[in-house]
Amino acid sequence: MKYLKQANAEWLEETMAAYGQDVWNFAFLITKNRAMADDVAQETFLRAYRQVHEFRGESSVKTWLLKITRNISLNHRNAAFIRKVLLVDLIARKGSERSAEQTFMEREVVNAVWACLFKLPDKHREALLLHVKHQMPLHEIAHVLGIPEGTVKSRLFSARKKLSKMLKEESVYEPV
Repeated sequence: MKYLKQANAEWLEETMAAYGQDVWNFAFLITKNRAMADDVAQETFLRAYRQVHEFRGESSVKTWLLKITRNISLNHRNAAFIRKVLLVDLIARKGSERSAEQTFMEREVVNAVWACLFKLPDKHREALLLHVKHQMPLHEIAHVLGIPEGTVKSRLFSARKKLSKMLKEESVYEPV
């Protein structure tokens, strides 16, 4: 995205289409609440629209939006009561028929992984999800979280270690 002095409706539509799901997913992962994630996503794009002149291109637009999302999410989370909600990924494989048993087992594994993921401390969960789900490089994660790259590496290592341990205890994952 080029540097803009002022946003317009076209810019907002394109930005929401390109990054809307990423913003909502990240907000949900921080707030653990669908309604709050909706509010955070909306507020993120409004803030970006109003403050587009502050975007200097030092990071990607996605990184900039996720940093805004994180700040708004933390404010919302700290200001409200959070209900624990598990995210259920229902990924339908196109072109392949699965039995009801396979579908059930896959859902159970996904639920168990997300449950363990939500048990991680916030700082570890955020770093891991930005790296794995959003495929952000270390320097961009560091920018979004406002921490040094070395701290990102440390948090990723700790997150993987803790998640692996939890999954083993839940009998979800056994390394080969």
